Amino acid sequence: MYNFAITGVGGYVAPRHLKAIKDTNNELLAAVDPHDSVGILDRYFPNASFFTEFERFDRHLEKLRRKAANEHVHFLSICSPNHLHDAHIRLALRIGANAICEKPLVINPWNLDALEELEAETNSSIYTVLQLRVHPALIRLKKNVQTKYKDHKAKVKLTYITSRGLWYNYSWKGNNEKSGGIAVNIGIHLFDLLIWLFGGVENNIVHLYGNDNAAGFLELSKADVQWFLSIDKKDLPPDISSEEKTFRSIEVDGEEVNFSSGFTDLHTLVYEETLAGKGFGIKEARPSIKLVHDIRTVKISPYSDFTHPSAFKYK
Repeated sequence: MYNFAITGVGGYVAPRHLKAIKDTNNELLAAVDPHDSVGILDRYFPNASFFTEFERFDRHLEKLRRKAANEHVHFLSICSPNHLHDAHIRLALRIGANAICEKPLVINPWNLDALEELEAETNSSIYTVLQLRVHPALIRLKKNVQTKYKDHKAKVKLTYITSRGLWYNYSWKGNNEKSGGIAVNIGIHLFDLLIWLFGGVENNIVHLYGNDNAAGFLELSKADVQWFLSIDKKDLPPDISSEEKTFRSIEVDGEEVNFSSGFTDLHTLVYEETLAGKGFGIKEARPSIKLVHDIRTVKISPYSDFTHPSAFKYK
């Protein structure tokens, strides 16, 4: 059994981590969040120490480090806002723990170099949560890609629309310096998926990039990809239910890949792989982090035949 601590326990994704820690028969010793609406702890770890001040949380973990080995924190799960990930990973390594960090590990790719050095210095490990890589339907798709696309490229259209209310722009997620913008905050796991499925980036063209939506064209080693991301409900297809707030679609050579279901236990699967020594580390995270950095900094290109159809309303 391993001992865990967690940052950002009051956030949206934290319950998936709490469930994964519980499902893998481990213990949560401490949690921190600046907000105290954390009743979710009662469902999983009611005896965990809770802090609203990060400094007190840091001091508590340091105190545990000085106790017997069975009282140390072995893993720090990081569910805090994107701009804090780097600092919280460093805390994990400083107290002799491994880090399991939500995407993205960092916002800027050059920060990964320093973290790699710290890994080597501390003999601790940094892992991230690339849960789409363990989705059964997507594992089957990857096997199909490896056999089918040896001599030609797939034609891929990726559409991801997850509508958000007015609150979004008033939170850290709407602050590009803290979140990295839509390509990072909404798209990072999808760009990782594309690279994992279809290989490295050969060319990156961006046709649209704003606070609420973005679109572009990627040439990967085994696919040409039109992509569109949006948090604006006006971009949802007109034929879906008014109650639905998310539209997720990947078409490969005109055929829809259905992966809308099967998401319930993906974090638990990632934790099982990580605790078995087969987790996703900096090496796996680096390509998509570099890509989203390039997407948000590259010069916008004119629309073309390669532009995703959903982007033309913004031309």
